[in-house]
Amino acid sequence: MEIKWHGHACFEIRDSMKIVIDPHDGRAIGIKPPRATPDVVLITHHHFDHDAVRVLNGNFKIIDAPGNYVFDGIKIRGILGYHDKEMGARRGKITMYKIELEGVKLLHVGDLGHILSKDMVKEIGDVDILFIPVGGVYTVDAREAFENVKLLQPKIVIPMHYRFDGLTLGIAPVEDFLKYFTKEQIIYVGNSIEFTKEDLENTTKIWVFTL
Repeated sequence: MEIKWHGHACFEIRDSMKIVIDPHDGRAIGIKPPRATPDVVLITHHHFDHDAVRVLNGNFKIIDAPGNYVFDGIKIRGILGYHDKEMGARRGKITMYKIELEGVKLLHVGDLGHILSKDMVKEIGDVDILFIPVGGVYTVDAREAFENVKLLQPKIVIPMHYRFDGLTLGIAPVEDFLKYFTKEQIIYVGNSIEFTKEDLENTTKIWVFTL
């Protein structure tokens, strides 16, 4: 299995099929658009920096709502969440996606804006790899992201939706989040990483992607 970062909250998961999550158009946020030809595109919510499917190539299935889906044996479950601390009253609802393939359980929480409730944690269940926003302003900040990590206890945490060179959104850098972890836990993986279930350790590691 391979995970590739296209910047911001956009990731591509490559295995027997290609899944792209939250594509942006690049231009609107100051970085290059994703170049990908997916089979399935998952949209956590319809904001301009998360639903630019027009930049993608090929014929693909779009999922943008809670529910249970299966493609070529790959299970995808959309779980309701909120873009703010007021159950969506300010910024709306989101769909978090749990993906199960090759025995690995991945969770992308989109622009999660709150600490997960006990019921949500129970509904989500076990998580091996967690994609979580850490930049604050529009999402949870570094401290709140860390609280969600403690609740879900994933093996791998992939921070996203933070400020880096070129990005025009006024959000915090990833370093604010990394302060909650030891140097031994933090691994800089580059733009993509290939791995198997057996490569995942039982202690939490942070995979930091770069463009």
